[in-house]
Amino acid sequence: MITIEEKKTKRMPKVVRIERVCYAAAYKLRIWFDNGHEVTVDFGPFLKRSLHPSIRAYLDFERFKNFTVEEGMLHWNDFDLVFPIADLYQGKIA
Repeated sequence: MITIEEKKTKRMPKVVRIERVCYAAAYKLRIWFDNGHEVTVDFGPFLKRSLHPSIRAYLDFERFKNFTVEEGMLHWNDFDLVFPIADLYQGKIA
């Protein structure tokens, strides 16, 4: 007999993690995921639309290029700026 927890575990999708990221062009990063998917994400429109000064600070190219991949997550400045994995996977951030 299968328990309820075993049924839930079988239906839960695998969590996708970021394996590698490299700077591609102005505000664009190439992202590789652990399932073989890769995508280029343009962060420029998001950064330029934002009115928040701590987000707009990443319009500085050197600051933008100073990202980190840690435990499958992409972030800047110790999670000062971070995006949902699902959005990054789709290549579109809002």
